[in-house]
Amino acid sequence: MGTIAIIAAVILGISFMTFVAFFGRLPALRNTPISFLHRLIWIHLPNGLLTVDRTLTKGRLTTSLTRLGRHLWYDQHPTILIFFFLLLSVGEYLYLPVAWPHFSFTHKFFGTVAILCPYLFLYLSAFTDPGVINAKTHVREMARYPYDFTLFHPGTSCETCRLLKPARSKHCSICKKCVGRMDHHCIFINNCVGANNQRWFILLLLSTAILTLYGGVLGLVIIRAKIQARFPYWTLMPWWTSTQAWNSGDLDFHRWLLLWSWGLQSGVAMGGVTLLALLTTPLVWGLLGYHLWLVYCGMTTNESMKWQDWQAEMDEGGVYRRRMAADGSREKDLKVEPAWTRWPVEAEQIMVRTEDGKPPRSSHRLPGDGEWEAVWRLKDVENLYDIGFWDNLVDVFLPYFMFKESKGRSPVDEREFGRERGRNRRRSS
Repeated sequence: MGTIAIIAAVILGISFMTFVAFFGRLPALRNTPISFLHRLIWIHLPNGLLTVDRTLTKGRLTTSLTRLGRHLWYDQHPTILIFFFLLLSVGEYLYLPVAWPHFSFTHKFFGTVAILCPYLFLYLSAFTDPGVINAKTHVREMARYPYDFTLFHPGTSCETCRLLKPARSKHCSICKKCVGRMDHHCIFINNCVGANNQRWFILLLLSTAILTLYGGVLGLVIIRAKIQARFPYWTLMPWWTSTQAWNSGDLDFHRWLLLWSWGLQSGVAMGGVTLLALLTTPLVWGLLGYHLWLVYCGMTTNESMKWQDWQAEMDEGGVYRRRMAADGSREKDLKVEPAWTRWPVEAEQIMVRTEDGKPPRSSHRLPGDGEWEAVWRLKDVENLYDIGFWDNLVDVFLPYFMFKESKGRSPVDEREFGRERGRNRRRSS
């Protein structure tokens, strides 16, 4: 029983700490125990250790650990990518020699596919350009999405890249680059998840989720068969199936655990990997479900945080919106906006926040028509980038799909925006 307890405790501990580390900052988990644990682990405990270190070593240990921590968390390096690769490969190395002879031809075929797919999608996620924005790709990225005048406003420049920020883009402090439709930086792939590789990232999550569930269930079946070959009255869940041995008292919970431990120890390597797969598969499926939910909502992880910030502003009051012409009749400022994008809809509203809680006074400087109205709920606000689940999926898996015709001109090479920017550069020089 000691082996099971140790393996399960270690796996559960690692899985739980990983969940807290990566999801504790999500807006949906604010004011929850997960958010509290995240602050405890990443804020309060380090501050307490810092105080102790200042007393004992005058801060020398903290300085060294801080430098190492900044490198691990804020610099691009393949450490976690290598760890993830080793986790897959070493786990399969320990699992397959014991499990493979028990597989039927069908399971061998589908098992081979399930094993190879995560490596393929890991490679594509890690080494595909996520949509880096530079001088060569800037015009193309500007034509990807229109500004929604809610989360993204025209005229904002990246101070590091010294380029106008396209809608839905974000500068990654780890990669030191701006990325189109930036979702987040993933340390498991050592790359940003952006417009060009989000499809591979979602397929990586899907293939890994299938692999852990498939491998865990098959391992469980093999262990069960091994135990039942020697102890026929043992079942995996006797309290649900109401077996005769369980009802008669010949198989109680203590003996059930002892036999389960015996089955694991008869093949410790495969048993440990099976437990690891079964205990981590909810985390992988949960992460996959979260990203599919984001696709359903037409959002990225970065944008979900922006929306939650807007909700916090609404709770305090002072958020206003007014309508804009959604038929494209609005005259655009071609110095900071593209004249045309591939997106099928244009901004229908502008939303602003005022410091005094009153409607904006200098309305003539802001686009839109009509009176300003107060906004108190996110569901009353249109998300320009949500065009329906299936079209959202098309946008993710076909990142350059043209949702509307370019009316005889190339959206990349003949952009009025590009010509206007060129004229401005010539004037400034």
